[in-house]
Amino acid sequence: MTNAEKSLRVGVVGLGEVSPVHLQAIEDNDHADLVAVCDRDDSLKPAGRETAFYTDYKQMINECRLDVVHICLPHHLHYPVTKHCAEAGIHVFLEKPLSISYEEALKQKDLEDTTDSKICVCFQNRYNPTFTELVNWLSKKETSPVTGIKGLVTWFRKEEYYTLRPWRKTKAEVGYGNIMSQSIHALDLIAVLGGEVDSVKATLSKLLDYESEVEDTASAVFNFSSGAKGYLHATNANISNSSVELEVQTEHERFWIKDGTLYRTDQAGDTHILAEDDRVDGAKSYFGASHKRLIDVFYTAILDDTDEYVTVKEALPSIQLIEMMAASSRTVVEPDMITADEFLTDMKG
Repeated sequence: MTNAEKSLRVGVVGLGEVSPVHLQAIEDNDHADLVAVCDRDDSLKPAGRETAFYTDYKQMINECRLDVVHICLPHHLHYPVTKHCAEAGIHVFLEKPLSISYEEALKQKDLEDTTDSKICVCFQNRYNPTFTELVNWLSKKETSPVTGIKGLVTWFRKEEYYTLRPWRKTKAEVGYGNIMSQSIHALDLIAVLGGEVDSVKATLSKLLDYESEVEDTASAVFNFSSGAKGYLHATNANISNSSVELEVQTEHERFWIKDGTLYRTDQAGDTHILAEDDRVDGAKSYFGASHKRLIDVFYTAILDDTDEYVTVKEALPSIQLIEMMAASSRTVVEPDMITADEFLTDMKG
């Protein structure tokens, strides 16, 4: 049987908000057979499916002879479930983040190095047409090296986002807030473009009046070994989910991605559209359309026995940047709210 004819036996652990994206991608893939799904909440059992349902992932793994498991769980469960799968000889497609800390991420790296299991981290935005074309342009000899990178992630989260799933606001379970749950994709792309980081200076703060142990807003500057500089501003306190923006400057040119379109301003000052991403409608459009691409890449890598996917080693820099931002900020700053009347009164007094 050729690789093109092989079918991987796939399971999914965790049936939360992102799982439908995985389930659809698995069902649409010619090399995959969705064998089983698992969630401890049996009310999430998919209706109308013949797929086996479990509430214990260890039982699912013991009984189903799986080749691949997709992990779509709260952050603090990423490492222990990956460990169980990898030590059982099962390949892992892991939703971001890699881990809740750099120390734990190194344990994931050890699993990658010491087991036969492949572990792919779901940084699907690397496979967006806009980003792949940006990387292509930056690799051209005539395009001078990157000098600056800017990322903006200005989103909105209702308080219910946290209260309905309390792990999202608990340090021990989520790790960090916005920088790990929302803007980590932007941090990953900044790390890909910037390369090795020399230093980071950042502030983490809570602008929303929600009960939470983690930040909802962050600003940071990065200094890379290449000499390039980076800037990130990310928040969940915007009035809506605005487009993620990524800007890259070289000595003579400027590239930027906004609203799913890649633009280039050349040396003459003329602006050109270079690429556009696939459009995804609906409330979860910010997930993007590249899960299917990365999942297919990973399945192909399993069948061909290559490392042509987002490995743990390649995902480590995102966790490093997060931990360096937190170390720079030291604590989550909680600014006081001040009214205009208070301000004017203080000025007069």
